[in-house]
Amino acid sequence: MTPEFVTGIGKQAIEVILMVSAPVLIAGMAVGLAVSIFQAVTQIQEATLSFVPKIIVVFLVILFLSPWMMEVLLRFTAQIFTNIPNYVN
Repeated sequence: MTPEFVTGIGKQAIEVILMVSAPVLIAGMAVGLAVSIFQAVTQIQEATLSFVPKIIVVFLVILFLSPWMMEVLLRFTAQIFTNIPNYVN
């Protein structure tokens, strides 16, 4: 196992992590921005107003995208397990 090979596996793992987490993070940031703009316009400074919509949106994104997320993670894991004999030389 060469350092380049290990680096390649690490790169693939980071790509999978970013691909799976990006929709949740982007949705949370978008709702946070919208709530912040709403709070600035209306001058409502309620702390719970920023958390509840983000929690709901993140939960819904995870609920709807969980089959795709599991497919990506399972595909990556299956690839790693299938290639174990190739990793050991």
